[in-house]
Amino acid sequence: MAAQFGRRLRRGATSGAIVAAAVAALAASQGPGALPPPTDNLGGDRAIGAGGATTPPGGGDGGSATGDSPYYTDLPPLNTPNAPGVAPTAPQVPIVTGPAEAGIPATVLAAYRRAEASVRASDPSCNLPWQLLAGIGKVESGQARGGRVDGNGTTLSPILGPALDGNGFALIQDTDRGAFDGDTTHDRAVGPMQFIPSTWAVWGQDANGDGKKDPNNIYDAAQAAGMYLCAGGRNLAVKADLDRAILSYNRSTEYLNTVLTWFEYYGRGTHTVPDGTGALPVDRSDRPGPDRSVRPAVPGSPTPGTTPTPDRPSPKPTDQAPTTPPKPSETTKPPETTKPPTTDPTRPPVATPVEVPPTLRVARLKAGTAVLTAVTESTFAQAATVTAVDASGRPVAGVTVRFVLPATTDARFPAGATTVTVTSDARGVAKAPALRAGVKAEPFTIRATVSGRSLPAAELKATVEVRKADALARVGTAALTAVTGAAYAEVTVEGRLDGALAPGVTVTAVVTDSEGSDQQSADGPSFGKDAAGNPVRTKVLKTDANGRLSIKDLVAGEKAGSYVLLLTAPGGGTVKLALTVTAPATTPPASPDPTTDPAPTTDPAPTESDSPSAPTGSGTASASPSTSPSPSA
Repeated sequence: MAAQFGRRLRRGATSGAIVAAAVAALAASQGPGALPPPTDNLGGDRAIGAGGATTPPGGGDGGSATGDSPYYTDLPPLNTPNAPGVAPTAPQVPIVTGPAEAGIPATVLAAYRRAEASVRASDPSCNLPWQLLAGIGKVESGQARGGRVDGNGTTLSPILGPALDGNGFALIQDTDRGAFDGDTTHDRAVGPMQFIPSTWAVWGQDANGDGKKDPNNIYDAAQAAGMYLCAGGRNLAVKADLDRAILSYNRSTEYLNTVLTWFEYYGRGTHTVPDGTGALPVDRSDRPGPDRSVRPAVPGSPTPGTTPTPDRPSPKPTDQAPTTPPKPSETTKPPETTKPPTTDPTRPPVATPVEVPPTLRVARLKAGTAVLTAVTESTFAQAATVTAVDASGRPVAGVTVRFVLPATTDARFPAGATTVTVTSDARGVAKAPALRAGVKAEPFTIRATVSGRSLPAAELKATVEVRKADALARVGTAALTAVTGAAYAEVTVEGRLDGALAPGVTVTAVVTDSEGSDQQSADGPSFGKDAAGNPVRTKVLKTDANGRLSIKDLVAGEKAGSYVLLLTAPGGGTVKLALTVTAPATTPPASPDPTTDPAPTTDPAPTESDSPSAPTGSGTASASPSTSPSPSA
């Protein structure tokens, strides 16, 4: 029979119209402001719940409430308790008997109805029907294993899914240190609504007022499931939102179709059965039967060849519910100290709104329009601040807000952090810690988001400006003169802004040829040489904490002349200092020292022997023509 119903699922347009009509009818009859679902005019063989639905954002790891854990795939019988479109032959009275599959354990049904009433009080626009919770509860745990719960709605033993270790399932490392699932290595889906611990940490509720948020308590779990399905402003009377809500619970088209089938089935009629006697499902998505058919079994006894464990919920009982509920064993008997429920589980409860967590009440984050400003290497005067508000614009306290800096900026929160998380105060204000600018002067955007929600981010504009000086002046009056190739004396310059000392200001120094030029000189003084040996005549400096800077490496060039040292700063500060390069002085020749230098030599007068000799035999004694030799005696 289940196989026949499975074939019926694939008929498409007809079943889709039935589900859409069921959603509209339930929403219209149980709450105000319901909107009818869109009519499907596509025709053809479209599977139930297709509706163009895509994977919606979900809470918790894996993008779904259950971490996409296994689920039961059994389908309801064809003989529904009250088929739509068939006129009743007798006056309608509350249904108290019918197919076993239509029976819901009393405490479990009371929990679903209470959750519906509470969510409708806090979020009426969602139009949550309890039949949707019943459909999910059937598929996830067989209605808490056929209603095996104590007087407070807590399961007699934990309901645990398999370890999400990546072997056939999602890989989710432990997030709760085993607090909910007893597993310190991997997470497991927990309780009758099969929440994984990380999802329960955000969505968990205390709906039965015992002071605990227990995923194994059907009241707490049903309340949390209802709020989870309504998240993101969904209207479950709209087919597309209904599909997205179910898919956020488990991202599977088959899961969607199975839940919708039970939702439709319960919408046609149901009845209560004693706790512990509900019909148990058999087939599961990770280990289906050969034909997906229902295999009867004795309540509480295992299917042949299997052993029930917390990972393997007990098989389904026979279609006919026993007239006398079986007596629980000593190992599963509720403790004697368990207090009775505060309300009769067989009667619809009075709507008692449950306090909605701040993270779920917040509708948006409001950011101011003023731009946060700071100068380089300073703390912003204003903190990044947003206000958490609900749909009515009222502030919401206790909202966890995350501020994130972009990768392009070198601004940082304390301890060099680029991300911080804070909680909104009683006024709904979430204020980030002090933000310090880096050396980059540029605008950037801070994003603020609500942790655990997919609400649009609030954006805060910020900008970092350069430090400025509107006046520069030299300290000292001595002339700046140096001989070619020699170093100048140290030059000190002071920067001010609006008359106050201006620390951290970037100042550019350039050696030019004249006061009227701002171009670098080709042969004037320099600030030393670069790695290639070329003179450096432009240098960037920065004022210190006292607003001063010093130039100690200025050297005269090889060409004598007059030059100018031009210094400029952002903000308009300018000063021009005259530089003089002189040539080395020339040295005159030294005078001789008579005490050490020898006397100068002169040529001697010619002697007679130096005169030219007369020719041999001439009889002439002298070359002088006026003298005659005397006659000999």
